[in-house]
Amino acid sequence: MNRTEFITVTAIILFAAFVLGWMASWVVHRLTRQTRSGMTELDKMAQQLHMAEEARDTAVAQLEEREADLASRLAGAEAELQAAMDGLRESRTEVEELREYIERKLSRR
Repeated sequence: MNRTEFITVTAIILFAAFVLGWMASWVVHRLTRQTRSGMTELDKMAQQLHMAEEARDTAVAQLEEREADLASRLAGAEAELQAAMDGLRESRTEVEELREYIERKLSRR
């Protein structure tokens, strides 16, 4: 085999390898490509996911708002309770002082 025949055979083998690779790529692409209905379904799923994320964000915002409202109500109720307890304590002290005063007045007679 001379040089020209060797180059020709090598070129034919390389061309055949190229054609076989191209055909294999085309077959793989045909088997794995997405159909239009599949793409439509993916679009619907993406849209539903987006809507679900928005609903979740809205729910989280409402939850945080309610939590802040309840925390402020609780703080107000605790302040009122503390004020009521202080008033009750002062009243008890005053009642005790009045009892002692009355007992002293009654015991002097």
